[in-house]
Amino acid sequence: MVEQHAAFDEELKDLKDTILRMGILVSGLIRKSVESLKNRDNELAKEVIKQDVEIDRLELEVDEKCINLIALRQPKASDLRFITTAMRIATDLERVGDLAEDIAERSIELADQKPLKPLIDIPRMAKLAEDALSLTIDSFVNRDSGRVEEVWKKEKEIDRLRDLVQDELIEIMERDSKTVTRALPLLLVARHLERIGDHATNIIEDVVFMTEGKVVKHQGALSG
Repeated sequence: MVEQHAAFDEELKDLKDTILRMGILVSGLIRKSVESLKNRDNELAKEVIKQDVEIDRLELEVDEKCINLIALRQPKASDLRFITTAMRIATDLERVGDLAEDIAERSIELADQKPLKPLIDIPRMAKLAEDALSLTIDSFVNRDSGRVEEVWKKEKEIDRLRDLVQDELIEIMERDSKTVTRALPLLLVARHLERIGDHATNIIEDVVFMTEGKVVKHQGALSG
């Protein structure tokens, strides 16, 4: 019985480590995708696209680990919440990887075109999104829901910057219709970064439920 319990603890640790590895990889893809856009670096963009395959593989690995744990170990309520939260987090992280891949593709699309404007707010959005995601993964690994307000605050700032970028790009397109092909990809990038912020919020809210059994979905959007 003791050996079975020790084996179960080791399997939970392995699951946690896989989520941590996945989170570190995805955070790197966010940073690299926007760096490739800012620096017009096609090779870095291609690296992001290539690495997203590993994120997809890790999501499948997490799903398999979780299904096996539920089927074979019959976990108690707190451990079951941990396992099901891991599955949801893996799904969010896979989607973030897809968004980073799409940003890299927009980077390649724009690399040979004259820059529309200096990129200031988009890199700020990317840093906020990366920081928010890192906070959420750290919270999951440590089973600590105390960072939820901090993540909500970062998401609100990402939304604010998205609105600024959108308004500025629309104004540029209205002044000169020839800028549309350069402005639309940047609009998409801003939207993707906003969605990454949403995924970080999903994760931290799942962590709150995991640790406290409390549902806080949408409270961040309604607060302050």
